[in-house]
Amino acid sequence: MAALIRRIISTSRAPAAIGPYSQAVVVDRTVYISGQLGMDPASCQLVEGCVQAQTRQALENMGEILKAAGCGYENVFSSNYPARAAYQAAALPRGGLVEIEAIAVLGPLSTVS
Repeated sequence: MAALIRRIISTSRAPAAIGPYSQAVVVDRTVYISGQLGMDPASCQLVEGCVQAQTRQALENMGEILKAAGCGYENVFSSNYPARAAYQAAALPRGGLVEIEAIAVLGPLSTVS
């Protein structure tokens, strides 16, 4: 059996990991994106404002990581939604109000029933 390729994704257009993890990892055609906080990539500080402002920034950060991996939000699915996990944390790093993670698939997809 051939070995799968693992590639670490890193971009300066999103905040650097604040712990012992990568922004994202690609294994074969699957991209695993670490949870993103609403942090400004330039200052590495949480953006000012409410949960909506932090959510917007977290999604912008995720978009930059997706680009660095060679894909975009369409690879996370916009219909035929994937399985997901939703959970509550006692406290997010740096006092964040929201953290968003994703799994994307590289390349074209076809859906079968």
